[in-house]
Amino acid sequence: MKKFLSLLALLFLNISFGQSTATTYYFIRHAEKVDNSQNPNLSEKGLKRAKKWNTIFSEISLDEIYSTDYKRTLQTASPTATTKKMKVKLYDPKYIPIEVFKKETIGKKILIVGHSNTIPKFVNQMINQNSFTDIQDKTFGNLYIVTMVDEAITFQLLKLD
Repeated sequence: MKKFLSLLALLFLNISFGQSTATTYYFIRHAEKVDNSQNPNLSEKGLKRAKKWNTIFSEISLDEIYSTDYKRTLQTASPTATTKKMKVKLYDPKYIPIEVFKKETIGKKILIVGHSNTIPKFVNQMINQNSFTDIQDKTFGNLYIVTMVDEAITFQLLKLD
């Protein structure tokens, strides 16, 4: 009986501590905008790109979608949110409590839509490095992927058309 209890305790510990939780973040910049006004809509090209992002993310089971509160970011996130029947959560890029955000999203797959200057900064904060600079004005196809498994953080930048 003692061996059985020891074996059971060992099995429980192995299951409890041997399981790793993966969290994946997908960061994109909003698609092309119609002009440089304060809060512009997406251009026709931008709307097509938003649909292209939807196609890319259709193969990923997202748990949450975040966007800044601007027309261009919400319109970029909208096709994916609509397809997945999800509500877009708003965030303020000037105030992101990174450690709180990590805790709230642990074990999830999250899409985050932002801007040329906020997305690289957000990624850098998530990976605890200063690896990425602002996205160039005419670049809209960057996909930053950050994966966290326990304390290990991996990241990559995919440059899509």
